[in-house]
Amino acid sequence: MCKHCSIRANPVERFLHVSTDQVYGDKEGKTPSTDQSALLPSSPYAATKAAADLVWFSYRRIHGLPIITTRSSNNYGPYQFPEKLIPLLIQNGLNGLDLPVYGDGKQIREWLYVEDNCRAIFDVLKKGQVGSIYNIGTGEERANLDVVHAICELIAVRCGTDSHQIQERIRSVTDRPGHDRRYAIDSSKIRTEIGWQPH
Repeated sequence: MCKHCSIRANPVERFLHVSTDQVYGDKEGKTPSTDQSALLPSSPYAATKAAADLVWFSYRRIHGLPIITTRSSNNYGPYQFPEKLIPLLIQNGLNGLDLPVYGDGKQIREWLYVEDNCRAIFDVLKKGQVGSIYNIGTGEERANLDVVHAICELIAVRCGTDSHQIQERIRSVTDRPGHDRRYAIDSSKIRTEIGWQPH
């Protein structure tokens, strides 16, 4: 029996679907996305997440699945896969290696600490309105290059060296095809309805 059929056969009080801000697509020059914004994914990853969103919405409409959806901004934190920007920079910075940055490094992101995201997801699961979508973000946008420079400063302090020596190892690498310039979400709904705040 498929997982969809088993949900219908064994009703649940709540079904939480974890999505991403990437389903809204590139927000360069645009206002942040609300939970009602159109889905305009521009990468295969984002398209599969948007497709999953639509599948669950259809199950809500047809079968009454008590779904709640969260869409989080970029996460960072302990145990993150080391190819991701922040852990890669920390690892390379501490080991005297180059610090690779995609393209011009001016892509804009909201960086959300993983424990803040977990609290938000748990709070939505407990208190969220069935059928609702909750954007989870900090509301603080930063260019990737600004994050890189901040990490260089912290590594310099830790290693007792000059941050300029570390920053000299920043290297621009070929940007990913279709790399969105900016993700931006309006997370006011989760703050007002649920009372969540990033720490």
